[in-house]
Amino acid sequence: MREEQGRGAMVMERRSGLNRKRFGAYLQSDPAILAGDDDDFSPRHSNASTATSPVYNFEKSPASGEASPYLMSPWNQSASPYSKSPWIVPSGMNLYDDGLFARSGLVGSLVREEGHVYSLAVAGDLLYTGSDSRNIRVWKNLEEYAGFKSNSGLVKAIILYGDRIFTGHQDGKIRIWKVSSKNPKSHSRIGSLPTLKEFVKSSMNPKNYVKVRRNRNVLRIKHFDAISSMSLNEELGLLYSGSWDKTMKVWRIADSKCLESISAHDDAVNAVASGLESLVFTGSADGTVKVWRRELQGKGTKHFLVQVLLKQENAITALAVNKSSAVLYCGSSDGVVNYWESEKHLSHGGVLHGHKLAVLCLATAGNLVFSGSADKNICVWRREENSGSHTCLSVLTGHSGPVKCLAVKEDEEEECPSPPKEEDNGKKLYRRWIVYSGSLDRSVKVWRVAENAAELLKLADADRPYLTYKKQ
Repeated sequence: MREEQGRGAMVMERRSGLNRKRFGAYLQSDPAILAGDDDDFSPRHSNASTATSPVYNFEKSPASGEASPYLMSPWNQSASPYSKSPWIVPSGMNLYDDGLFARSGLVGSLVREEGHVYSLAVAGDLLYTGSDSRNIRVWKNLEEYAGFKSNSGLVKAIILYGDRIFTGHQDGKIRIWKVSSKNPKSHSRIGSLPTLKEFVKSSMNPKNYVKVRRNRNVLRIKHFDAISSMSLNEELGLLYSGSWDKTMKVWRIADSKCLESISAHDDAVNAVASGLESLVFTGSADGTVKVWRRELQGKGTKHFLVQVLLKQENAITALAVNKSSAVLYCGSSDGVVNYWESEKHLSHGGVLHGHKLAVLCLATAGNLVFSGSADKNICVWRREENSGSHTCLSVLTGHSGPVKCLAVKEDEEEECPSPPKEEDNGKKLYRRWIVYSGSLDRSVKVWRVAENAAELLKLADADRPYLTYKKQ
């Protein structure tokens, strides 16, 4: 750890002594997956042309289910004979329940043979899925409920806000959709970010243009490369968007106005996360995690860089904030998850080792953290409230391709009792969660996970590599 000159920001530099392969070594070209100009699952933007963009070949991944060390997990599901169904794949519910731990496991699968799943969002009993087919599907109770389609660009991110849906696309556009008040199955496009009016007005002033690669000038308020991530601050009514054009933009939802365009990193911005007071976090292919604070300036507000949390060679691929515990999680291309604790002034809390390949997505719920990876697995971690350390509860297996996105909601069914205790008449209620995982195998799997599930180490001593590292 060292102090950078000029800003007084504390930077944690990681230099691994292991001879790990660089992130690009895991990317291979597969014409069967890439039929057009759409890019791969990789969160990092390549300077090469899209025609030669690498694609992860998940059929050739060394982390196959047969060789996986996670087979002793109680949630490991064997391949269903119905997995080729073009619609819904019910699960046999191979659940772990010995009377002490809440019932957890695979609930079912949603399969639509139209493209790799890149984005998920959940609200109530509705699940929105985005794929490289440019379709946004809406699911309810494990059945297709509705759907709508954009004109271009695979769907990289989905944000739900009331009756509006924001979708970020590979073509650099953010589209806005609205649910009909008369027919909840009907969705119509009502605009985009920036709005046409703002775009035309801004284009009149030469000062609003910035020079980008290939000697091209573009408007500052518009992304000119793929949207990689979006994050919503509901309290402030702000939407943050990160892009492979190396910028983060701040949008006011009320009038769809671009308030700021920030040149955030030296390479593609792969992840954006808000939720801790006035702070916003960005992660990039340049290997850094940066902290931005929203502060008053004149009659308005502006975001200022206040800290660089991490600086490493491996690309940052995912960020997630747990608001209840005030912890920031960061996944990277080396398969590691770092975390920082806000209550301790964003001090580095530790490292979670659970994946063989890049961490592609993160999600939090209650005391749990979920990490999806290119190794096709999902690690379930539980944070202990007293110590702040993390334990790997289980590894969810079953996808045949990289896990690209995650979404979580609280289980609405009756809560399950925990192991017997003297308090509360021998029973204490624990929360359960429904976890949705989208993969490049063209499916979405639905899991039920309980916070009081058996710890992985209690089930198999062979899984000792999957421990949390806690800084002393």
